[in-house]
Amino acid sequence: MRTLAIECATEACSIALFDGDIAGPADFYPALLASDHRILGRGHAERLIPMIAALPDKGKAQQILVSRGPGSFTGVRIGIAAARALGLAWQAEVLGYPTLALVAAMARAEHGKQPASAAMTGGHGQWFVQNFAADGAAQSELASLPPPQAVHAARHDLVAGTQAAALVALRSHRDQQGIAMVCHPDARFVTGLPHSCFSASSNAIYGRPPDAKVPL
Repeated sequence: MRTLAIECATEACSIALFDGDIAGPADFYPALLASDHRILGRGHAERLIPMIAALPDKGKAQQILVSRGPGSFTGVRIGIAAARALGLAWQAEVLGYPTLALVAAMARAEHGKQPASAAMTGGHGQWFVQNFAADGAAQSELASLPPPQAVHAARHDLVAGTQAAALVALRSHRDQQGIAMVCHPDARFVTGLPHSCFSASSNAIYGRPPDAKVPL
């Protein structure tokens, strides 16, 4: 069995192909067969499928994991649409996972198994913030907050994500300590997600209400 992971909820676009069932037994560690990670900014729709096609056996897998967000509205939907289309074509199981949980998993992989807060770029100058325990379980609800409020919402010394350095810098004015790990989500680290993060739902997580409202 092979598993394909797709992550394009931010400026980054990444894919990873594994030998094994990532959402299977907890004591099984799938081997990474191939991966690709690029900071694109824009152009995910044009680049994602060719990146997958360049993987061994054109990336064909029996299980597909895809980021549900939050992040770029367009990027999230591109990743989900690709996962669903490939799932139909390959008759593969499609599971979704939250982007911020992956960012926290990357922090644990770099700094050891310890609690971490994720801080990512949101919309309209806000930051997406969420806290995670040492085992990867969410400790708080996802929040989209202005930077001053985000600083108070991030509980842990270790902060990871695109806004990690900015958040820790704001903390320094309050005599708080912190370790910043600036990073974009990377599909290679899905093996560090707890099984509770995987969901049969691949619906997008936007993290904040829509800007446009339908008139009543």
